[in-house]
Amino acid sequence: MTEIDVWTEKYRPDTLSEVVGQEKIVDRLTSFVEEDSIPHLMFAGPAGTGKTTCAMSLAQDLYGDSWRQNFMETNASDERGIDVVRERIKDFARTKPVNADYKIIFLDEADALTQDAQQALRRTMEQFSDNCRFILSCNYSSKIIDPIQSRCAVFRFNRLDDEDVEKYITRIAENEGFKISREAIDAVLRVSGGDLRRVTNVLQTASMTEDKIEEEDIYGASASLKPDETEEILEKALKGDFIDARGHLADIMIERGLDGQDVINAIHTKAEPLISR
Repeated sequence: MTEIDVWTEKYRPDTLSEVVGQEKIVDRLTSFVEEDSIPHLMFAGPAGTGKTTCAMSLAQDLYGDSWRQNFMETNASDERGIDVVRERIKDFARTKPVNADYKIIFLDEADALTQDAQQALRRTMEQFSDNCRFILSCNYSSKIIDPIQSRCAVFRFNRLDDEDVEKYITRIAENEGFKISREAIDAVLRVSGGDLRRVTNVLQTASMTEDKIEEEDIYGASASLKPDETEEILEKALKGDFIDARGHLADIMIERGLDGQDVINAIHTKAEPLISR
């Protein structure tokens, strides 16, 4: 059986210079690497905007071939308690770096840590600051306690611009040898909302059965409502046909297995201009 490449890893940048978008952040991080002086960092922003990619690319630029020995990634949403800080993180932090002055610990979804775990993390950051740097990634920096925030240089990641996403889509299409229509590109921009990870997954799914990707393929691959479907449901609701609107939405969700949160987002995006008419 032929092994299928996971495109999110295949197209993950190896260096900061390859990161899509986030130019100001990339420039600052590149300066840190050039000066070989990395403070504790906090990356805050929505999913799929390059937080993990920037952390890994920074480590590869800084350490070269020995980056894996000097870089540890752990996900706080999997291990929320104080034990992960006291044991796994502290064990890595106290060991000697390989051909470097300090190691890097990347703590993804740090806003999932409990308050006790964050207090323990603060003490660990203080205790091992000479030997280790921390990069904390979170969706909401407000959920991180102030003593940790004050010890970090904070970078706020935004959703990627459509122009950057479109260039990325074109590059993948050329590399993978499929064609994609203008309408399909617009659909990818619409369903992804600037989340490059979702862009990549949708393109890989759609391209598995089609040599040329059309708009219909994108909505099928992303399990999303089409704009005209959303508008039709909202029009019925605004006219007072709530039962009909609900039944129509339920049929579509069951038929395509749509995610409830995705449906809410699609309706929210479409509702405002309709209500303001």
